[in-house]
This record gives sequence, structure tokens and C-alpha cells, in this order.
Amino acid sequence: MKKFLTSVAAASLAISASTAYAGGPVVVAEEPEVVAEKPASSAGILPLLLVGVVLCVALCGGDDDEEQRPQ
Repeated sequence: MKKFLTSVAAASLAISASTAYAGGPVVVAEEPEVVAEKPASSAGILPLLLVGVVLCVALCGGDDDEEQRPQ
């Protein structure tokens, strides 16, 4: 019975040792994420704000006329 247990233990050790080293390390390489770029000619909000400021300065401009005193 001792020989039988020894042979079973040796066989199970041999099987488990060979499967433990089978294959090799698994390396997962991450691929860079693809991001769609916006075109460089997008207008945005800044030109609209600048047009509004220029119109306000032109239409609401300062009063350069001198005050006239009543005679």
C-alpha cells in the first residue's frame, strides 16, 4: 500500500508541475485609444463675443461732445 501511495503522489506531483509551467507568461499589451480630432477651423464662441463687444463699443461709444451751458 505504501508503494501505491508513493507512486500516486509522484504521478500527481509530476502532472501538476508540468501544467504549472506550461505556456509562459501572458502579456497583455494595451493599444492606444483612438480619438477623433476636431478640425482646427472650428469657430467656437470667442469670435462671437468679440463681434458683440465691437458692436457695443461702436454703438454705445463714449460721449465726446462737450457740455453746452445755458446762456
